[in-house]
Amino acid sequence: METVNTSGKRKTAVARATIKEGTGKVTVNKTPLAIYTPELARLKIEEPLQLVPEKASEVDISVTVQGGGIMGQAAAVRTAIARGLVDFYKDDDLEVLFKTYDRTLIINDDRRKLPKKPMGRGARAKKQKSYR
Repeated sequence: METVNTSGKRKTAVARATIKEGTGKVTVNKTPLAIYTPELARLKIEEPLQLVPEKASEVDISVTVQGGGIMGQAAAVRTAIARGLVDFYKDDDLEVLFKTYDRTLIINDDRRKLPKKPMGRGARAKKQKSYR
């Protein structure tokens, strides 16, 4: 039985997916996807599965995700799942389908938070000056 391991990243969230032949079970941190909350994150994770339901129903997907926030984790999980499906089926047409739907399904989003600057509260905000 073939097993494929892939990963996905978004901000500081890192997801690792394991894909093997099965009956279509999807778990995220040992929680079934059907009861994963919040709903908006679950819908985001389901996108690659809904694009190819016939292929997704033939594999079991187990994902562990750490770091970041809820939506960052969801984006990392969907990238890991999409990459895993492409690797498992070794299908270039599937990769093209995912890329045309949304590029971040295959390619990690490399945007990061800007570092804080001196004389300010954050990356852009500065202490206001008064001349009176």
